[in-house]
Amino acid sequence: MQALVYYRSIPRYLLAKALNRVWPHRFFPHLAPMKLQEITFTPPNPGWVVLRSRLCGICGSDLNLLKGAESLLLEPYASLPAVLGHEVVAEVAQAPPDSEWHPGQRVVVEPLLPCEVRGLPPCRFCAQGQYNLCENFTRGGLAPGTILGFNRDAGGGMAEFLAAHPSRLVGLPETVSDEAAVLTDSLASALQPVLDHFPQARDTVVIYGAGIIGQHLVRLLRVLGATARLVAVARYPFQKELAQAGGADLILLEPGRKELGKAVGAHWLPTTLGGGNLEGGADLFFDCVGSRASLQEALLALRSQGTYVLVGTAGALGMVDFSSLWFRELKLTGSAMYAHSRLQGQQVRTYQLAVDLLARGDYPSQGLLSHTFPLKDYRQAFKTAFNKKLHHTVKVALDMREVGK
Repeated sequence: MQALVYYRSIPRYLLAKALNRVWPHRFFPHLAPMKLQEITFTPPNPGWVVLRSRLCGICGSDLNLLKGAESLLLEPYASLPAVLGHEVVAEVAQAPPDSEWHPGQRVVVEPLLPCEVRGLPPCRFCAQGQYNLCENFTRGGLAPGTILGFNRDAGGGMAEFLAAHPSRLVGLPETVSDEAAVLTDSLASALQPVLDHFPQARDTVVIYGAGIIGQHLVRLLRVLGATARLVAVARYPFQKELAQAGGADLILLEPGRKELGKAVGAHWLPTTLGGGNLEGGADLFFDCVGSRASLQEALLALRSQGTYVLVGTAGALGMVDFSSLWFRELKLTGSAMYAHSRLQGQQVRTYQLAVDLLARGDYPSQGLLSHTFPLKDYRQAFKTAFNKKLHHTVKVALDMREVGK
């Protein structure tokens, strides 16, 4: 079958890292250790469901890999070579006789590979339904790897076929198109922090970054009934328009510290050195960028005992002044993928809830899937995903529906 495979190459990874510092919005396909090739498909376990890929989204983690921007400390949580892709819409091609799944059924694949998938008894987090924090991502009957697309045994969605553990599948209603369903993974990634940190009615909330996750955060807060004041920070005018359509109260385009402070009701405190400080401000800050600048502005734009949630993936962030952390007793936390949370007093599976929201018909997803490309045009797909400004990119997906026909 045809598959897009990423190989381990330290020299190419370091070269990509160096080039990305100079040209952060360019993709160099001939330098990337990645190629479309014919491989033999073998399910890692006879009890898994064989799937035919339909659409697969390109995630920020895929782009970070190609930019050489992934955290070096996360190397043990992947195994190469690997077929890329974990934002998967597929149809069942073959299922075990005792499975609840049947050929032709459309599904999305929750890509995590925790204890149950690895044939291990549940660790303390898996036992609580928090399998996104599984302690056995490097053990058991699979090669190391947190998710599909970064695991040499489990395969990925940028191929004709893949396989998944039956517990990782969520069925799709007929009312949810493939193009809507490919948003499930990014939607779930935003839904988890929203459920875990739902704002109070009078809160001021900053959504810093207006890419796909930031757009989902704005929409989810409104669809789930939040009446908090939502201040979104965008880089490009097209992102501003989408955030406004999603329900943000105020959208700022690359604001300076003083402008952001004014927007969240903070008092500006000039400093001789250091760029100025803020007092008072936002109650909750969702950082969808994960950069040194976004973390620094969050620490200053939050009121005392405010909460910072790192939603965007980040590695080393350089020099950040953390004086506000202790001086204002801020709460800093991260949000890792998705698992279970609580909604209206009930425990819910985040991935299933994401599909349910898409099926309701009132989730404003228009414009979020901005580009699709056939698998053979993967180079152009990644070029488009790299340069949001030029292409007005939100979510890019590869289309496998014509592969092999």
